[in-house]
Amino acid sequence: MNLFHIIYAGTDQYLKRAEEMVKKAVAVKGTEAPVRLPDTAYALPVIYAVTGEKITTVGELEKALDLARGFIHQGRLLQDALDAGTASALLAEIIEAVKYTLEEQPYKAPLQGHLTDAQIRAFGVPLVTQDIPGVAVLIGKCRDSETAGKIVREYQELGVLTFLVGKIIDQAVAEGVKTGIDLRVIPLGYEIESVIHAVSVAIRASLIFGAVAPGDFAAHKKYTKERIKAFVNVFSDWDEKIIAAGAAAIELGFPAITETYINEVPTLLLHQPDNDKVLATSLEARNIKVKVTKIDVPVGVASAFEGERIRKDDMYAEFGGTRTKAWELVQMKAPAEVEDHKIELVGPDLSEAGTVPYRLPFAMVVNVAGKNMQPDFEPVLERRLHYFMNYTEGVMHVGQRNIVWLRIGKEAYAKGLRLRHLGEVVYAKMKDEFNNVVDKCEVIIYTDAAKVAELEKELALPRYAARDERLASLVDENVDTFYSCTLCQSFAPAHVCIVTPERLGLCGAVSWLDAKATKELDPTGACQPVPKEGLEDEHKGIWSEISKAVEKASQGAVSRVSLYSILEDPMTSCGCFECICGIVPEANGVVIVNREYGAITPVGMTFGELASMTGGGVQTPGFMGHGWHFIASKKFLRAEGGIARIVWMPKELKDDVRERLDAAAKELYGIENFTDMICDETIATETEGLLAHLEAKGHPALQMDPLV
Repeated sequence: MNLFHIIYAGTDQYLKRAEEMVKKAVAVKGTEAPVRLPDTAYALPVIYAVTGEKITTVGELEKALDLARGFIHQGRLLQDALDAGTASALLAEIIEAVKYTLEEQPYKAPLQGHLTDAQIRAFGVPLVTQDIPGVAVLIGKCRDSETAGKIVREYQELGVLTFLVGKIIDQAVAEGVKTGIDLRVIPLGYEIESVIHAVSVAIRASLIFGAVAPGDFAAHKKYTKERIKAFVNVFSDWDEKIIAAGAAAIELGFPAITETYINEVPTLLLHQPDNDKVLATSLEARNIKVKVTKIDVPVGVASAFEGERIRKDDMYAEFGGTRTKAWELVQMKAPAEVEDHKIELVGPDLSEAGTVPYRLPFAMVVNVAGKNMQPDFEPVLERRLHYFMNYTEGVMHVGQRNIVWLRIGKEAYAKGLRLRHLGEVVYAKMKDEFNNVVDKCEVIIYTDAAKVAELEKELALPRYAARDERLASLVDENVDTFYSCTLCQSFAPAHVCIVTPERLGLCGAVSWLDAKATKELDPTGACQPVPKEGLEDEHKGIWSEISKAVEKASQGAVSRVSLYSILEDPMTSCGCFECICGIVPEANGVVIVNREYGAITPVGMTFGELASMTGGGVQTPGFMGHGWHFIASKKFLRAEGGIARIVWMPKELKDDVRERLDAAAKELYGIENFTDMICDETIATETEGLLAHLEAKGHPALQMDPLV
């Protein structure tokens, strides 16, 4: 049987099952019942992207079946196997959607099934920064569990986002591979149809970050091929449905590498029988180049471990939190004062534990020196300590400065992890990521209680205070240069962030100091200085030179931008934003919703639905993406009246920003406890209840000039 017939035989099997599933859904739920995958603004995303049709009811699944049949007919007519691959994808999504229609959560842990829009957006920043250099989809069953564990762990340690489908899930778990979205190894399901959830991630990246129009399948294929570095590994014997699924992947530009031979298609369908070479073959097929820094520690070190949580029962040692004093400091020193690669521990180590969990005070002092190093870069480097320690397998790090909370797991200790290894990780990552400014680096860790307390008082607290004083002076009026950030253009080609002292990047990851340091690290890179010249309207934040810089960086897509307005030429959004702000005309104000909040808002849309019209590098007057830190800024919506326009936020977000927002409102308007005037979902999510709350609280937005 040739490849064409194999693929169509698989597609016919998908069609038969999809028809059966739809028939069952109609019988059980009726044609008017809603059908929708959970927490996505795109209904059935693959069908929506490919055809432009939003399938929202069980009855409309018949239309979806007809759309898939159309691709099957067209492919047979033109002898095009890739049309059959597309049909297989549509049919697999129908099958999975029916599962979620018949059962609220058809996948049980550790299986993931469908990923929400919020979960996909959370991958945005690591994808554009190359912390996630690629996406692997592993299908089938390896020849043995040891091989499966080795391959999956290698992908994980490279930071590759890895999806598992089939018996390889059990094999990886048996080998102790840690799985879950936070660890970037995601078991989707055992049936081949569950692979559509990986396809959906790629397609929604095109919708979310690329703002590609639904129904423009050619543009979606171009986007996924050029911007989503994904590939498929098929282990053991393939069957017709697996090969049909592979054709769907190939249609999106994702090469498939098979262990068992099948007719090769150069660059797209490859045969690699040697499991020891499958990783190299896969990375080469997608031109993924991963820089690996070997660090002499007994556990893995990779961005994939960043989301690992050490639970109480799994904890060997704990530092800080509410138990002990813990802090960390990066300080610039003269080159003669720094001994490169010195790692020193002052106080007891983990091996001296009398009882478990072992609790100690903790301080880490990182001394750096370099000809391009500047004092302003100290807090930038210091914030990276959080990531470096979290990259270490078996280590959980929370907080910064003198509110650090650190846990080390029993498994990591059993593998030989000791405190000096944390110093080795920090040293290696500092020299690797900041090589343009850090010539020499030494790390001193203190667990001696008296020394930790003494140095906090004499060294750390004065240093923090000096920085705070410096940061307080860093307002937009006091600098003559802002920075552009085009990091997200790898996914949102038209988007440009303008980063100012008071408005950080909308992803929340790039402050003005970060952008300044990034420029030093990579003079021709993503962050470039923009002179604050050609003032047109200071109140709205419009400078002609900034607009020119945005026009140039966006390749002409955006020609004018105002930094402090939501209604007039607002800054574009990529899709990685932490929050979205949108106007509520009835309340004469705005709602702000964070990515983690999945329910409806008073504007009648969820975060995902708001994001679908706000992201992708387009200007949407009345809506904008931003970082949560910007909420309490004096520049937030200044053109429209400022933070007094905020009328609704999810309670969790409201509590997070309460202290800073209350302080800003008191300074700007003389209002005490302003945050209590803001409505949240525990009070109302519809405009009637929102207005009642605002009136009861005497919210200032009700007395302001009409917003629109």
